[in-house]
Amino acid sequence: QVQLVESGGGLVQPGGSLRLSCAASGIVFSVFDMGWYRQAPGKQRELVARITHSSTTNYADSVKGRFTISRDNAKNMVYMEMNSLKPEDTAVYYCNGRLISREYWGQGTQVTVSS
Repeated sequence: QVQLVESGGGLVQPGGSLRLSCAASGIVFSVFDMGWYRQAPGKQRELVARITHSSTTNYADSVKGRFTISRDNAKNMVYMEMNSLKPEDTAVYYCNGRLISREYWGQGTQVTVSS
């Protein structure tokens, strides 16, 4: 059974930081490309950051320089460090794992940026 379990969301003030974590099980984690997506109310789900199985990263323009994605294959974990958070970063953040035609999602974790 494949599971992606996110944690680390919460309420933070503008300019603050959060670290999201995603624990993967039931897959050969090291061969999967992993990513973080987000969905704000009334908007489509969008890619925030992706890290390939070989640790190549790419980011949405809106988060470049503020967010950092990383992975630990020994622990089957993917992380996203989020700094200089803005109110427009408020969304449910989802962990995603992809290998060719196989794709898995976590249940999401809420991030709210508000004063």
